[in-house]
Amino acid sequence: MVDAHVHFWDPQRLDYPWLAEVPALQRAFLPADYARANQNATAQVAKMIFVECGCAAAHTLEEVQWVSELAAREPRLQGIVAQAAVELGQRVKDGLAELARQPLVKGVRRNLQGETDPDFCRRPDFVAGVRALAAHRFTFDLCIIHPQLPAVTELVRQCPEVQFILDHCGKPAIRDGQREPWRQHLRELASLPNVACKISGLVTEASPARCGAADLEPWVAHAVEAFGLERVLFGGDWPVCQLATPLADWMASLQTILSGVAEASLVKVFQTNAERIYHV
Repeated sequence: MVDAHVHFWDPQRLDYPWLAEVPALQRAFLPADYARANQNATAQVAKMIFVECGCAAAHTLEEVQWVSELAAREPRLQGIVAQAAVELGQRVKDGLAELARQPLVKGVRRNLQGETDPDFCRRPDFVAGVRALAAHRFTFDLCIIHPQLPAVTELVRQCPEVQFILDHCGKPAIRDGQREPWRQHLRELASLPNVACKISGLVTEASPARCGAADLEPWVAHAVEAFGLERVLFGGDWPVCQLATPLADWMASLQTILSGVAEASLVKVFQTNAERIYHV
C-alpha cells in the first residue's frame, strides 16, 4: 500500500498554532508512532506521502528539511506535499524554486478550509500562484470543506496544466447526513480531467460512533463513481484519524467497502494511482 496522506509533527521542533485547539494531538507524532499504528493492519504500507501540517508559515522550509531528515531514517517516506503561499501570485516563484531544490517535494498545499471569502481561491494572484506550480511539475492538494467545492472547481478549470488532488473527498457533511449539494458539486469537479480524489479524512467527518464501513460506504461509493478507479487514492490522514478511530480500523473499513472491486483496480486505489500522481 501507499499511504498518500500522512502527517508528522513535533511541537518541540516547530510551531503549529492550531494544535492548541486539539489537545489530543498536541504532542509529537513521528514515524515510529505511525509504525505502531500500522502494525495490526491487514496490509502494510510500503510508501508514504507526507502532507504539510499547518506549521507557522515562516517555518515552511524548515518543515520540509525536518521531514527530509526523517526520510533519511524512514525509507518508506518518499514524497512531501509542502506548504506554499500561492496567494502571493508571481511572488511565490522564488519560494517554489527553493522547494524544487528539495528532492522529496512532489507538490504543495495551501489549506483553504478556514478561508471565509468564497472567492479567495479565485482571486487572480491565487490562480497565478497555482499556475506557477506547473514549471516544477508540482501537484496541488485541495484541503477544503464541501461548500467550497464550486470555487475550487473554477480554480481547477483555470489551471489545466496542474494536477490537483482533492483531500478528504471535499469534507462532506457525513455527521449530518447531508449528501446534497456535495454529490452534485463533486461530480462537477470530477468532470475535469486534471483532478484526483483522496479517499481520506472521512472518519473525522462522521460521528465517532458511526464511522465504520457501513456508515462511510455511500460517501466512498459516490467519490469512486464520480472520479473512477483511475483517479482515487487511499490516504490514512494519520494521526488526525485517531480522533475518530485507529488507522488500522480505517484501512480495514475502506478495504471492506471496496471488497467487490477487482484486484487490479484495488492495486490502483491503494498503490499505483498515488505512485503516478505524486511521482514516487
